[in-house]
This record gives sequence, structure tokens and C-alpha cells, in this order.
Amino acid sequence: MTTQDTTQEKRANRVLLATMGIVVLAVAIIAIIGFIFMNRPDGYIEGQVEGTTIRISGKLPGRVADFYVHEGDTVHAGDTLVHIHSSVVDAQLGQAEAMRRVAEEQNKKVDAGTRIQIINAAADLLRQAQAAETITRKTYERMERLYTEGVISEQKRDEAKAAYDAAVAATGAAESQLSLARQGAQSEDKASAAAMVDAAGSSVDQVQALLEDSYLTAPFDGTIDQVYPEAGELVAMGAPIMSLLRTDDRWVTFNVREELLNDLTMGSTLKVMIPALGKKDIDVKIYYIRDMGSYATWRSTKSTGSYDSRTFQIKARPTEDVPGLRPGMSAVYSHPNAD
Repeated sequence: MTTQDTTQEKRANRVLLATMGIVVLAVAIIAIIGFIFMNRPDGYIEGQVEGTTIRISGKLPGRVADFYVHEGDTVHAGDTLVHIHSSVVDAQLGQAEAMRRVAEEQNKKVDAGTRIQIINAAADLLRQAQAAETITRKTYERMERLYTEGVISEQKRDEAKAAYDAAVAATGAAESQLSLARQGAQSEDKASAAAMVDAAGSSVDQVQALLEDSYLTAPFDGTIDQVYPEAGELVAMGAPIMSLLRTDDRWVTFNVREELLNDLTMGSTLKVMIPALGKKDIDVKIYYIRDMGSYATWRSTKSTGSYDSRTFQIKARPTEDVPGLRPGMSAVYSHPNAD
């Protein structure tokens, strides 16, 4: 290779290096300009749509006889949802009504003086009261054992005790009535007979109050969210039968760091996007802001130049009705300072 060829090769290398340096410098300048002047894209805060859900339950223990609704059905306030049948309570109602009839008849006859029929009626009333006392005593003893074993709550044990105490009192009243009948009708007898009618009527009212819960109805308009037992299953007192999702109560919940609260104030209106509704934008108004506590604090990973940030929960309701909006759907809010 001649000296002239070597010189030309060196010159070509210098030109190539200079060209590459110019390209790298141009790319760096463009990147710096873009970083300085390019608009930063908005950040997103993702939340969730929520709603009010209640559990439908009753005071009557028994067997689920019929369901009148299914999961997903729309119901209105007052619609019948389920029928719970209890043969035990039906028997108690028959017994209470029989005792009331006896008391009423006794009250009618007391003015006629002490006759064998009156004494027999009082004796029948006493026997019925004693039978009721025996039933309620056994029920209370059984509840006491279950409570001791931790199977039932103290409230149920107390309810059984109250029923037993009422039966004991009714037996005492029946014994007094029988004693008065044997002694002869006096003014006190008349008052006692009238009181027995009232007591028997109260027993009927008590059982009928329980039977009112044999047909459970919807307390408000909504959608049946979930049904728990199957038809034919036994349910206990207070056991949830189904859950009802309220139709007219929806809100959106966001969890945000405290440095973003400056733009999220009480009463302010936000525009959020609902992906499940075809990315539809809706307006929501903030009505609730609460600190979520230290467990939700964002901890700084830097020893200097940063700080811990607490998390706040924000709730906002739609400003107008949004058809198809359901709990569980995502809600996205574009915040200019979110990262």
C-alpha cells in the first residue's frame, strides 16, 4: 500500500467519525428539546363503582317454601321475595287462638255466677297454660345448653327465657282464674277475666308478629344480587336469605395520595371514564373525603429529598342517572399531577 492510499484512508475515517459525532449530537439535542418542551401526558387514578347492598332476613326460623324472585331480577318496594314456612309457629298460633277463645268465653260466663262450665273452662285454660309452660321451659333449657356450648347467641337464649317467663306468668294467671271461679264471681273475677282476654290476645298478636316475617318483602327498589339458600332448606332466625342491591344509590371510590388533594376538594365535580360502558364519560360530585390511616401511607424509599405521603379515600356520586352503571365497574379519572 502506498503512502497516498494510507493518507486517503485516514481522511475517510476522520470524515466517518465526524459524521457519526454530528448524528449523535443531533439526536441528543432533539431528545433534550423534546424532554423540555413536550407536554407531559396526564396520569390516571383508577377507582371503582360501589352501591348499597342489604341482606334480606327475618325473625322466623323455618323452611324456605317458595322463592318469588331470582338472582338478577328487578324488584320494587313491597314486592314479595320469599315464603318461609314454620309448622312450629303455626301450631303456636293455633294454641294462642284457642287460649284467647277460652278466655273470651270465660269472660262472658263470669257474670252468670260460678257454674260447673265456668270452672271447667278455667281448668282447661290452666291446662293449656301449663302445656305452654312445659313447651317453653324445654325450649329454654335446650337454648341454654346451646348457648353454653357456644352454638347460639346470648340474644336467642334471652328470647327463649323471656318466652318461658311469660308462660310461667300465664300459668299463674290461669291458676288464679280457676281459684276465683271456684270461689264465685265477684268484681275481682270480672276484672281478672277481662285481663285474661287481654293476655290471650297479646299472645296471639305475638305469634302473628312472627308469622308476618313468613313472607319477606323488598324494602326498596333494587336488583336481587345473590340468593343464599335453596328452596326447601332450613334457615335460622336472622339468617340472610338474599342480598338486595339498591337501584338509586351509586358512587365512585378513589384512593389518592395527599399531594393530589389540592384539585380534589369537597363538592367539586370530576369527569370520570367508565370502560365497561364503552369508555363513557360521566360527571361525579365529591361528597366524602377521609384519611385511610397509617396503614395506607406511601413510604419514601429515599433517605433525602422525599417524604411519606398519606392516602385518602374519596367518594363521588354521579350528578345524573347513568343507565347500566353497576357496582364493581372500574372508573378512571385523568389527573394532571398523577404519575
